[in-house]
Amino acid sequence: MSEQTGIVLVHGAWHSGSTWSEVAPLLRDKGFDVVAVDLPGAGPNASRPASFSKRPLESAVFATEPSPNAGVGQEERTQAFIDAVRASSERTGKKVVLAGHSLGGITVSPVVEAVPELIHAVVYVTAFMLAPGLPAIAMIQDATMADAIVPQLFLADPQTVGALRIDVASTDPEYRQKLKEAFYGDLTESQFEAALAGLHPDEPVQVAIVPSPVTPERFATVPRHYVRCTQDRAITLAGQDKMIADMDAALGGKTIVHTLNASHSPFYSAPDALSDILSRIAGT
Repeated sequence: MSEQTGIVLVHGAWHSGSTWSEVAPLLRDKGFDVVAVDLPGAGPNASRPASFSKRPLESAVFATEPSPNAGVGQEERTQAFIDAVRASSERTGKKVVLAGHSLGGITVSPVVEAVPELIHAVVYVTAFMLAPGLPAIAMIQDATMADAIVPQLFLADPQTVGALRIDVASTDPEYRQKLKEAFYGDLTESQFEAALAGLHPDEPVQVAIVPSPVTPERFATVPRHYVRCTQDRAITLAGQDKMIADMDAALGGKTIVHTLNASHSPFYSAPDALSDILSRIAGT
């Protein structure tokens, strides 16, 4: 049994556990037991449509080929991180800080709902923190998200292919610029290239239609934090603020808010500041 506090990190859509490759060492240096797991259907667990590897890209085929990740559901993602939280708590003998980025928020919430007794605090890093009964797709389509760039990246009908499909290997300058603005607006070009190399094209769409299961009796007993990112073009600042207000109105209590002047990916552009926030939360 360790004296360290555990911090379990959940990545967002199209990303992987390597998202946290700069933040995790900083937290470990501060004495925390850090785990960053790849979600089912993501990172090395993701399959790619055959058309993705054929260049130049055949747009019509890419737009219609069924996703090999279409069968991945939220339940198995939730279970993967319940297991990660249990293992961390057993290893340290303490409650765990659970932090999720972006679409990783829809995994964080049901994990907290399932095992609130194991969670010291939950942290949403410019993430989908959804009020009871709300699916991610409803928030994606909300008026506060009208300026979000991500929907402009979709190259297939999600219902047709079973995935939110983007071309992370595109060489089209205009499309690449949208990718950068959506996810990595404050990164250098070399940082952007490195980040792109870690992405996969197909995020299983069915996870976006699952209603948020949070309740006052379980989820709301855990202190919750939200890291706002003021330059975010994937989840707009207005969208972030609406989710904070809606969750507080639905469940009572008050979300503790932290603000970074960063894009959608502060784990790359502001790793020191983000690790400081997480370490302070873990230390309280």
